[in-house]
Amino acid sequence: MELLKVRDLSFTYPGAAEKSLDNISLSIEKGGFYLLCGYTGSGKTTLLRMLKPEKTPFGEKSGEIIYSDAFGKKPSPFDIGFVAQDPDEQIAADKVSGELAFGLENMGLSQMEIHLKTGEAASYFGIADKFNRTAASLSGGEKQLLALAGAVVTNPKLLILDEPTSQLDPITAVNFIETVKRLNRDFGITVILAEHRLEDIFSLSGRVIAMDKGRLIACDTPKAVCEKLKDSRLFMGFPSSARIWREINTRLPCPINVKEGKAYIKEILGDEIIEYVPEKTEKNDSPEALRVKGVWFRYEKDLPDVLKDFSLTVKKGEIFGILGSNGVGKTTLLSVLSGLIRPYKGKIKIFGRDIKDYKRGSLYKNCVSLLPQDTKTVFIKSSVKEDFEDILMNSGCKKDEAAKKALEIAESFNISGLLKKNPYDLSGGERQKCALIKLLLTGPEIIMLDEPTKGLDAYSKAELKEILNRLKDEGKTVIIVTHDIEFAADVSSRNALLFDGELISDGEPGEFFASNIFYTTAARRIAGDSVKNAVRNAEVSQAVNGFINKNYG
Repeated sequence: MELLKVRDLSFTYPGAAEKSLDNISLSIEKGGFYLLCGYTGSGKTTLLRMLKPEKTPFGEKSGEIIYSDAFGKKPSPFDIGFVAQDPDEQIAADKVSGELAFGLENMGLSQMEIHLKTGEAASYFGIADKFNRTAASLSGGEKQLLALAGAVVTNPKLLILDEPTSQLDPITAVNFIETVKRLNRDFGITVILAEHRLEDIFSLSGRVIAMDKGRLIACDTPKAVCEKLKDSRLFMGFPSSARIWREINTRLPCPINVKEGKAYIKEILGDEIIEYVPEKTEKNDSPEALRVKGVWFRYEKDLPDVLKDFSLTVKKGEIFGILGSNGVGKTTLLSVLSGLIRPYKGKIKIFGRDIKDYKRGSLYKNCVSLLPQDTKTVFIKSSVKEDFEDILMNSGCKKDEAAKKALEIAESFNISGLLKKNPYDLSGGERQKCALIKLLLTGPEIIMLDEPTKGLDAYSKAELKEILNRLKDEGKTVIIVTHDIEFAADVSSRNALLFDGELISDGEPGEFFASNIFYTTAARRIAGDSVKNAVRNAEVSQAVNGFINKNYG
């Protein structure tokens, strides 16, 4: 049964030269689970917002969205639940109990009914023990779960989610997606979910909707979409099993998850165990850029320590990736390393000099820069160009020189088309990229990045990797805090896991991810039993192709 239909829908934002949606036609079946994927700026968020009337953006629209009789004459605000990328922007109440009750109160239910439904929802979503806590005290994963509970407590017919796992660690993200799938399976709620992280959700979807430049390019089963888009650039973001399948290029069906990927490799290798032989990397003999020894930090005297006897050494020209679960203290660590907050014990040295000796803001003049997780805080002007020019002039450039340099930098990073836009009108990925470039305009020697791939599609991640490698080649030092295991494995010189206030493991990607069970790459999970030393997709496909060529010519 059809729940809604999108017919010839086009949309253009005010002042925009191109359409955000271009002649979209789509049918959504009742009880379906739809995955919406596409590059940053492809129109995914615009489409999702237009499906919920209260969130429809202002602009020029043509075509129509037709809702079935299941919604009555038209959808009420409670018929369509919406979960955004950032739960802090969605949660309206101070307390968990208040957030769960918010929609029910607007429905005009009695206090007895509200108490019953909020208690039931809290129990179902596993947040009953947090019922009387403040929303601000929750971890990122808990906040997103609260946002989900608040969206479905009104019993919607359609649940829309816009990149809900972008700020979650891998394990929390899997648990969140499983909860969404359970809502679809157990209650028949129709789900449309937009995501860039497709590894764990792709095979759970009944239909995959793919968009590119505002147009619909595929809507079919996951395997059929893989076959259709095999040669598309969008394939870069598909699950590791599918990308390994494409690179090996057999006639076997496309695997779309880890389990199928393992069976695929087994089908080719049989009982053979092969080995990927990595290229030898030169030892980094560069001087130390950062040394941390015996650092302790807590926010208040009576609160537990976030960092406990923490020590770390990062050399000049390294890209150091730090992983860890939500709430473990990764963002706090970056704030301590960048001098924004001070530990109560321990030493931090930047290029051999005690961090306390950097006076009058000298630490942030061509030395250390931190890109925060919320990149909206980076921008202060009404256009990207003005923001770039402003920071250049503050660094000593004259106005004409700053304008010229801003254009040159935009061209070198392929963002010229974004210069005239308001930073708040950019997609999450576009804003992330522009924020990083603005940070680089200050000429830092040590760059610290808090979740730099948040909201980025696979193509944008590849561009970010090129930027970071360019910085590495220039001798810059990069410290990344990230939930993105695949990106960390692909770009980092070394990786470490933060747990209980200290680093519990540290090593080069091949060594680090090969020794982990949970915090490891999909490629390692797929081929770890059959291909030794391989932790990246390219390493698996290279080793397997070598086996095929050797044995079958």
